Amino acid sequence: MKLCSPFVQIVAIAGICLPVAFHPAAAEDGASLQPGLASAFLTGRIAVASDDFARIAHSYDLALDADPENETFRELALQGRLLSGDFDRAAELAAQAAATGALSQVAAVILQADEFKRSDYSAVVEQLREGRRSGPLTDAMGVAWAELGKGSMSDAIEAFEAAITERAELAPFALYQKALAHAFVGDMERAAEILSGEAGPEVSLSRRGVLAQLAIMSQLGQFEQALELAENVFGGTPDDDVALLIRALEEEAPIPFTTVTSARDGMAEVYFTLASALVGERGDWLPIIYGQLALALRPDHGDAILLTGQLLERSGQYELADQTYQLMPEDNPQYLGAELGRANALYQSGQVDEAVESLVALSEIRPDSVLVHSSLGDMLRREERYDEAAAAYTRAIDLIDEVEARHWVLLYTRAIAYERMGEWDLAEPEFRRVLEFVPDEPQVLNYLGYSLIEQRRNLDEALDMIERAVEGEPDSGYITDSLGWAYYRLGRYEEAVPVMERAVELLPRDPILNDHLGDVYWAVGRKREARFQWRRALSFAPHPDLDVDLVRRKLEVGKEPALEEFDISQ
Repeated sequence: MKLCSPFVQIVAIAGICLPVAFHPAAAEDGASLQPGLASAFLTGRIAVASDDFARIAHSYDLALDADPENETFRELALQGRLLSGDFDRAAELAAQAAATGALSQVAAVILQADEFKRSDYSAVVEQLREGRRSGPLTDAMGVAWAELGKGSMSDAIEAFEAAITERAELAPFALYQKALAHAFVGDMERAAEILSGEAGPEVSLSRRGVLAQLAIMSQLGQFEQALELAENVFGGTPDDDVALLIRALEEEAPIPFTTVTSARDGMAEVYFTLASALVGERGDWLPIIYGQLALALRPDHGDAILLTGQLLERSGQYELADQTYQLMPEDNPQYLGAELGRANALYQSGQVDEAVESLVALSEIRPDSVLVHSSLGDMLRREERYDEAAAAYTRAIDLIDEVEARHWVLLYTRAIAYERMGEWDLAEPEFRRVLEFVPDEPQVLNYLGYSLIEQRRNLDEALDMIERAVEGEPDSGYITDSLGWAYYRLGRYEEAVPVMERAVELLPRDPILNDHLGDVYWAVGRKREARFQWRRALSFAPHPDLDVDLVRRKLEVGKEPALEEFDISQ
């Protein structure tokens, strides 16, 4: 979490504080600081506000060089270093904080992770006894995995049990970790009992937990039960890593248990579990912190790579996301997901050509991947390269043995590409095919209905489609606009007014909707209001579907003369 009110926020599940209150010497505005320090401080403040983790690290490291006793500068520097993946420097700063007696919980959990990374399990237990606190779950699980690292399964189980019985809110997490510990030492029967809920409280499993359970069941020869579980959880379109496990189960081949191969791996699972559980609103730092801690202990943790990369993307840190995705080993079944993530990070950072090229290269490496071709189609469609997008979608669809309802989005996006290409003879049957699979899908009903209205075809059917779409998504500004525009096209101007006003209320800054409302007002004689809406439309331009010259001409001479000049029918 970044700047919290009043600069500190506690997240109960982690029990961690992220203090970002500013040092009294810097609390004014930075103007009273030495020139070099003021510059670093102000740059750091801007970086904190924009989640620029690498700049936070650099700026507050510089500030700390100028003011070595400033605890806040050190805290923000270590958080920035950790968030940007520089664990070693973060650990160094955390050690400095401990030496000065100014140890935050972030610094404490970094030191705990560093001890696990160095396999110094005795230090983990000793530091907890001496009062170092990193958070309820990490403290409790840290002791358990450290005891196992020291070679004492009995002490580890005792620590797991203490967490389960003494802290109700920790029980579901502790039970899962206990099951992993049993599997790690080869006690698959006990691990399976815990995960199935047969021997106590039910454990709520994440996707990764289910994969661990499948491996454990295969070790026990429970292939049919494992296949049934996989089908119930993942359905008929599993990801590559899941598909690999399913093939092994079908061949009745025991799956190696690799979720935890050491006490360090066990603690990485604790951090990853917290990262997953704490994903919340955009701007939260805690999930990224725990994701980076998991990767510090286990750099090849595929799920942590994907989650941390996605969180960095969401924070706008595309270069860091790209670096994180590159951690994925090529032989990991999740490698494809990481490469798709890298392409998206490139695209979001504005490197469009590089992003497209990366997906084209990936499609050549993985020509049998529906996901790769459909992702390429999506990117090309966003770039309005509709011919290429349609070709990519077609390649994806041709790879599917039997097109079913679950593939409707792929068919729908290809239909959009056809429509944008001007190939309505190809687009219309595709839209109608989609509606056979999902007859009440608002987006499809709206797109097809609106297109028919624009072409003055099947108007009654089109209006019915759009009305059904509005019923399905009454708060969609775009769909509401379609209904208002349908009334307008049908000459039902008075009915169009309140509907179009509602659309603009839902999306007040959309230029197309404002232009449409202007047209509707003009049709009912409210010409002053029409010109006001057209001016608003221009103020929100550009937009690929807004003819700016036409709108300007409507303002100058009125709608009918403008349409006549542009040779456009009403």
